[in-house]
Amino acid sequence: MFKNLALAATALVLIISATPSFSQSIEIGPGGVRVNPGMEPPPVDMGISERQAIRIARDEGVREVDNVARRRNVFIVEGSDRDGDDIKVVIDRRTGEVLSVE
Repeated sequence: MFKNLALAATALVLIISATPSFSQSIEIGPGGVRVNPGMEPPPVDMGISERQAIRIARDEGVREVDNVARRRNVFIVEGSDRDGDDIKVVIDRRTGEVLSVE
């Protein structure tokens, strides 16, 4: 009898302690009450920034940046090199890889 009672008490403690892990958290703030599902979506990788593209272009020989154009999949950095000649660097927006230098 005592063994069954101890087993039932142990099962009850395990069930009660597992219940909060299945519940949703509630966040009360200036915007009101929000139900927080507990899992946030993974961050979206937006690739490199315009500033990083300029830094990469400078590594490729651009001294003065005249224009930075953002196209669908690339950054196009236009400027001049140390001799004053025009230079254009095309950089992949996701990876930062230099696709061409003209």
